[in-house]
Amino acid sequence: MLTARLFRPLSQLPGRTLSCYDRENGTRHMLMFYSASLVPISRRAYSDQVKPVGSKAVLVTGCDSGFGFSLAKYLHSKGFLVFAGCLMKDKGDAGVKELDSLKSDRLRTVQLNVCKSEEVEKVVETVRSSLEDPEKGLWGLVNNAGISTFGEVEFTSMETYKEVAEVNLWGTVRMTKSFLPLIRRAKGRVVNISSMLGRMANPARSPYCITKFGVEAFSDCLRYEMHPLGVKVSVVEPGNFIAATSLYSPERIQAIADKMWQELPEVVRQDYGRKYFDEKIAKMETYCNSGSTDTSPVISAVTHALTSASPYTRYHPMDYYWWLRMQVMTHLPAAVSDRIYIH
Repeated sequence: MLTARLFRPLSQLPGRTLSCYDRENGTRHMLMFYSASLVPISRRAYSDQVKPVGSKAVLVTGCDSGFGFSLAKYLHSKGFLVFAGCLMKDKGDAGVKELDSLKSDRLRTVQLNVCKSEEVEKVVETVRSSLEDPEKGLWGLVNNAGISTFGEVEFTSMETYKEVAEVNLWGTVRMTKSFLPLIRRAKGRVVNISSMLGRMANPARSPYCITKFGVEAFSDCLRYEMHPLGVKVSVVEPGNFIAATSLYSPERIQAIADKMWQELPEVVRQDYGRKYFDEKIAKMETYCNSGSTDTSPVISAVTHALTSASPYTRYHPMDYYWWLRMQVMTHLPAAVSDRIYIH
């Protein structure tokens, strides 16, 4: 069957047509593109859902705000039993209070810092004891918790690199390893929230890119290992949704920039100068303000990964600019993509 698929005639592959006008002779040509991947994930049709949803439990990390907060509410509305991991539950964060205000037996907030093994293990026991039949396991784990920062390599301290990696990468690994026994019993799903910056790097984002590239590699290795066991692993790679996730406000950007400048070695400050530094901060502010505020493409992608009988390996909820840029930067020679987007 695989051989038959690989050697199907090109005309039998799904394709799209593009009309091109030849100015020299006034004729119009129809070009056919044989690639389902030409359509960004937000345009894909979702079907073949696993049922019944109502009997399945899912743990989502990073539910204080952003994607996690919206996802916890949405999955609850679809009938899942949702365990919402919240970093600030012990401090009475507003997002936690709103989730708790639903007063539902199917939506339970839990204190969870993905960097602390003792909190992770405590949540494992909480989830196991809350399941109707622990031997049937936990259906889904969504590793969403993450932090971000910015700054060119010479502007970024080693402490910052370690802090971002501890949450985004090692937090994902820690959570996955702890919950895999329950996930395996259910033959369930692991959904890791990466980023388009886990596929293509960007200036001034190396601390974040490093961790998301790591999440991509970890997810691939895990997918290979879990396939024989019936566990499906997916990666969601959102585009620019900074405006919707509360990661950066203008005040926070400026606070990070001021602290960064103050802590720079004197030789770096002298070599680059404040004007160059401020220009890079202004670019970051522009990037943050240009992002999408509609998180529904990300929520739809995660939901499909949890509910489809055949979930995708990777989801790309992003607008066409970032989708096209990702294709160029991952498929064309670096000399070409660098010239287009970087230099």
